Amino acid sequence: MGPQRLHLMYFFWLLFLTTTTTTTTANVIRNELITHGADNRLHQVSRLSSSSSSSNVFNVNDFGAKGDGRDDSQAFLKAWQKACSITSATLVVPKNKNYLLKPITFSGPCKSSITLKIYGTIKASTDRSAYNKEYARHWLVFQNVQNLKVEGGGTINGNGKIWWKNSCKINKALPCKGAPTAVTFKKCNNLVVKNIKIQDAQQMHLTFEKCVNVQALNLIVSAPEKSPNTDGIHVTDTQNIQILNSVIGTGDDCISIEDGSQKVQAKNITCGPGHGISIGSLGDDNSKAYVSDVLIDTARLSRTTNGLRIKTWQGGSGMAKNIVFQNVVMNNVKNPIIIDQNYCDKNEQCKEQKSAVQISNVLFKNVKGTSSSDVAITLECSKTHPCQEIKMQNINLVSVNKGAAKALCQNVNLAKIGKILPSCT
Repeated sequence: MGPQRLHLMYFFWLLFLTTTTTTTTANVIRNELITHGADNRLHQVSRLSSSSSSSNVFNVNDFGAKGDGRDDSQAFLKAWQKACSITSATLVVPKNKNYLLKPITFSGPCKSSITLKIYGTIKASTDRSAYNKEYARHWLVFQNVQNLKVEGGGTINGNGKIWWKNSCKINKALPCKGAPTAVTFKKCNNLVVKNIKIQDAQQMHLTFEKCVNVQALNLIVSAPEKSPNTDGIHVTDTQNIQILNSVIGTGDDCISIEDGSQKVQAKNITCGPGHGISIGSLGDDNSKAYVSDVLIDTARLSRTTNGLRIKTWQGGSGMAKNIVFQNVVMNNVKNPIIIDQNYCDKNEQCKEQKSAVQISNVLFKNVKGTSSSDVAITLECSKTHPCQEIKMQNINLVSVNKGAAKALCQNVNLAKIGKILPSCT
């Protein structure tokens, strides 16, 4: 190795040592300065960031909630009012606790966006007398709250057994009375509800009413098959809502979509037990009803008493239009596809009436599986307002019983694309 090359290597070695020593020395000096308070500015920023974060986070326990089986309603309400009064607040319901709540309304408007993180369990009071006139039909209500997010992986339990056994559908000797909805979001815009389990509601589990821009995703909604009127997710007078990646099994409709709802999407839904996915009922008590732009895409229904259903009462008016049901698998489902313009949910027979909610532009596409009823497709439309622009594409429904499944169709303008089994004659 020549002298020039040795000198060059020695030069780079000295440069490396100098740089390393300088960096190490600089770090030591900086650490010493921080330790002795010379870098107070950095510490002030750190403290401000920490205090700002903690000052926006509220734990219901800090407001007196115990989670020990006694009523925590007032503590939750105080915590909510505090969180609602500041900017970008987070309200925490801790895990490993069971918080008992009587009927309560979490009201807005709030100063800014708010996040409710439910890690533990919120349970409904079983004291039916607590549900007075104001709360006869509601347990937990979020009203007029904008930019609200509810998440956390915890559980909301409606303790519905006491209500179910007092239902006229269970005990025919009792008068028919309504029961509370477990969770209601009313007039809440830009709303996200995700990663929550809602179970054993008194009646309906989760309702969106008069809301705009809603995401409901990764939800588990459950109640026994025989629990009366326990709809999973109920949408009414709500626009631009997405229901995604959810598992729903209850004693009534997995998803029900009612009057005033537009731009409703439900995708990747597992449904059963229950009454299927329904639009309606619409037009009850001779009312006007409007539903449009509904997409049900990628669903699995198992052992439900109905599949994909549109139901309207005689005597109503308005319209249900621009509706798509596609990519659906049925497993042992009774009435897999049904349009019923003569729906009647009364003890006595409903009288025939001439007016009806007009149903039009409905597509059933890529629906397959097994039917537990001999009739797999029922299109029972109004004599005076026949169903218009009903389309079926690639339908394959077979009976789990012996013999082929049937289709019954009346008063319907029907177009068929691809293989349709069974097919209307």
